[in-house]
Amino acid sequence: MADLANATKFYINGEWVEPLGQDRLDVINPATEQVVNQIAMGNPADADRAVQAAANAFESFSLTSKQERIDLLERIIASYKKFLPAMAEAISDEMGAPMPLANAAQAPSGLGHFMTTLQVLKDFEFEEDLGTARVIREPVGVCGFITPWNWPLNQIACKVAPALAAGCTMVLKPSEVAPNNAILFAEVMHDAGVPAGVFNLINGDGPSVGAAMSSHPQIDMMSFTGSTRAGVEVAKAAAPSVKRVAQELGGKSANIILDDADLEKAISRDVFGLCMNSGQSCNAPTRMLVPNARMDEAAAIAKAAAENVTVGDPKAEGVAIGPVVSAVQYEKIQALIQKGIDEGANLQVGGAGRPEGLNAGYFVKPTVFSHVTNDMTIAQEEIFGPVLSLIGYEDDADAVRIANETLYGLSGYISGSEDRAKKIARQIRTGNVHLNGAPVNNQAPFGGYKQSGNGREFGRYGLEEFLEVKAILGYNAAG
Repeated sequence: MADLANATKFYINGEWVEPLGQDRLDVINPATEQVVNQIAMGNPADADRAVQAAANAFESFSLTSKQERIDLLERIIASYKKFLPAMAEAISDEMGAPMPLANAAQAPSGLGHFMTTLQVLKDFEFEEDLGTARVIREPVGVCGFITPWNWPLNQIACKVAPALAAGCTMVLKPSEVAPNNAILFAEVMHDAGVPAGVFNLINGDGPSVGAAMSSHPQIDMMSFTGSTRAGVEVAKAAAPSVKRVAQELGGKSANIILDDADLEKAISRDVFGLCMNSGQSCNAPTRMLVPNARMDEAAAIAKAAAENVTVGDPKAEGVAIGPVVSAVQYEKIQALIQKGIDEGANLQVGGAGRPEGLNAGYFVKPTVFSHVTNDMTIAQEEIFGPVLSLIGYEDDADAVRIANETLYGLSGYISGSEDRAKKIARQIRTGNVHLNGAPVNNQAPFGGYKQSGNGREFGRYGLEEFLEVKAILGYNAAG
């Protein structure tokens, strides 16, 4: 089983190499505020070295057959399974996920994307005829990946798996806040026999390594998951080289509870869903829209549900949510909670400060605000913590208007009678809409409208993002 012995090295061209600089960064356990380990921090020269390795490997890897890439994904899946326990432990230690969540969702989520991509690849046709033309789909080239800390392996795998399936080579820069799972992921790739240079890993921050990757003339595509602010910087840096940019960015998803829904069931379920992963999900249902006439009833249900969410040590039994990932995130969330109070929302439960009995760690109280108006800061700004805003609406048309009145468009949620929910779903300007508690589906496309990004991940749609389309005219001309 792998350990983190290579934390101060980078995985480039099939081997662990020393960084070119001397910078180090402490990885902090957010539950204890103690140092877990140190990682090396790269610079533009390290990024260039990794890009060169990927560019050199592309020449041969892009020509591999579909069957060779199927075989490679199967080896990665087998290797990934061996590393699951270590990955779960690393994620819990570095970003605070409770062990049940780390074991059941965080670590296996990446495996799920590889398994889905494998099936997609087996069924995918890379060539088709249109009259006398042959249309072929080819790998886009060398890809740069910048991934976040909140669902780290999920976001790594939903980029790496389809890129490999397409025949691309790549450089990954994971979040420096939660990098240990990515180091173990590189061990998986090595153990599976991924050809040298096809997958490369460097650690570093956005202004140095991320910017160097985004602007690098030999990177053909950047795929970024993170904040809208950082996504804008990636796009700006990428623009002069006209490379493809795929972005999965922020969200402020509306959750419409229709007047014919079972309020107790829907609200209790969705308060827990919001709080899962300490509210650190870009598609979290953070704006709950309820009928104005039932606001007080909805607030009481949400308050009771939030009071049942146990916050504490991620390694302890019975804990539902752990800390948020860092001191920076903790302070941002605290400031936004205070903003909600100052702007006149009704605080039902939670509020500022740590939960009672927790004197260290970045723990946040599950917080519910009611009587929120959609122009309040807490209704418009992504909080990325276990904070719910209850917003009232008059009728279905008003609910749709409020839901769409945001810069974001990543996800949406609707609970109520099936026909009504389906009709409203078609009017919501988001990349995903969940009806009556439907979970994420790895085969369905994931991505956003508006400032939630562009491009799609997961399944067949994710594979297509990494392909160029070439038409060979006269290919089938009569002899």
